[in-house]
Amino acid sequence: MTGYDRAAFGPAWKDVDRNGCDTRNDVLGRDLLGTEPKAGTHGCVVLRGELDDPYTGERVDFVRGSGTSAKVQVDHVVALGDAWQKGAQQWSPARREAFANDPLELLATSGAVNQAKGDGDAATWLPPRKAFRCAYVARQVAVKAAYRLTVTAAERDAIARVLQSCPGQPLPSG
Repeated sequence: MTGYDRAAFGPAWKDVDRNGCDTRNDVLGRDLLGTEPKAGTHGCVVLRGELDDPYTGERVDFVRGSGTSAKVQVDHVVALGDAWQKGAQQWSPARREAFANDPLELLATSGAVNQAKGDGDAATWLPPRKAFRCAYVARQVAVKAAYRLTVTAAERDAIARVLQSCPGQPLPSG
């Protein structure tokens, strides 16, 4: 983690696709059910919705507010700290910012689970919901391949163990 700083990946939740919505709201709009947008924001700011948390299988109510927004967070499937250690430290600031805001790299999940994951890779953290592990690991593989990030031997072995149980699991595309 030498030299790692979240700021090296640019400002959090930039509007990289220039659709008028920041990336966090794009992901909330994509991943939450029954969203209610804030009036006057062209549907960008999500005020409320319901998350079917892919990592736990639990339903989590999202209500925007200082005491409630953190219940639903947007996870970097390949944690930024992990990406830093496995190649991102050599990227340009623009490439790191694009990575941090890539929809393929992002999933809404419960805040508690996202916090527990930290900077873990597939060797150190997998979703508690076993039924989602194949899709999660396939997404990690897709992201790491797209950005040419390395994997450790332990991570490679963990990926192989998970994907062995679902050999037909497709890699998602961005």
